[in-house]
Amino acid sequence: MSRAFIFPGQGAQAIGMGRALADHYPDAASVFDEVDAALGEKLSALIWDGEIADLTLTRNAQPALMATSMAAMAALAAEGVKVDAASYVAGHSLGEYSALAASGALTLADTARLLRIRGEAMQDAVPVGEGAMAALLGLDFEAASRVAEAAAAPGEVCQAANDNDPGQVVVSGAKAAVDRALDLAKEAGAKRAVLLPVSAPFHCALMQPAAEAMQAALAEVTIAAPSVPVVANVKAGPVTDPEEIRALLVAQVTASVRWRESVAWMAGQGVSETWEIGAGKALTGMVRRIDRSLATRVVGTPEEVRAAAASLAE
Repeated sequence: MSRAFIFPGQGAQAIGMGRALADHYPDAASVFDEVDAALGEKLSALIWDGEIADLTLTRNAQPALMATSMAAMAALAAEGVKVDAASYVAGHSLGEYSALAASGALTLADTARLLRIRGEAMQDAVPVGEGAMAALLGLDFEAASRVAEAAAAPGEVCQAANDNDPGQVVVSGAKAAVDRALDLAKEAGAKRAVLLPVSAPFHCALMQPAAEAMQAALAEVTIAAPSVPVVANVKAGPVTDPEEIRALLVAQVTASVRWRESVAWMAGQGVSETWEIGAGKALTGMVRRIDRSLATRVVGTPEEVRAAAASLAE
């Protein structure tokens, strides 16, 4: 059986995530310690005992979700499961950084620092209240893109930002334009169109200042060839060349997350199972809606780690 390890993005955060992994696996605890050291603060204390409003801040959520995913990878390794048990790795938005860390393309410390910079830059790119994102349910990517294009106006960006699955596309842009998209989506036949509780309009042209910040930050880090191909959000295909990885991470800030296409591409290459590594199970739901033939597994607790490891011995 060919499998892919997939890594969640923002929205999966929860107070207490990863704590049981750290309690049961010393190597998982070491992941949180290393991330704390890289950031110069006790992010782990916020993750385990803080307030959800603070954890949800983009600057915190991004490195925190990566740390939890990498703790799960450390727990899997302690049970004898290495990253090369997967044919491909992929992540949704910030999850792509987790995939790169898991495959050895980025060090854990560099990944934590990059995600802190990314989170702050994305938050600072647009003043609070001036941007928005909305989920359009029941429209495919092409229909949602037409809605976004119709909703845009001079000086008011609106783009299809996340192609999550066949019936869920997220649009992003100026608040007024996204508000127009809500009405246009309903006219176009969307089952629902709802604003998302996010603090900035991610994955659209308004994020250009954040893309420039990431270009500068990524220029300062070493990127190695990943041990397992990474299916990149921007191209919905594999990448192994370090310089292409660097360029795609910059482009990813303003480009659409092509998750539906990425999962379909992996399935087309013979992947028959996905393991969602870290917090939550949102990606697993998307995978099931993209291709019902794919088996799925969530790996975020010690029990799930042991069950995943045991499945390879069957």
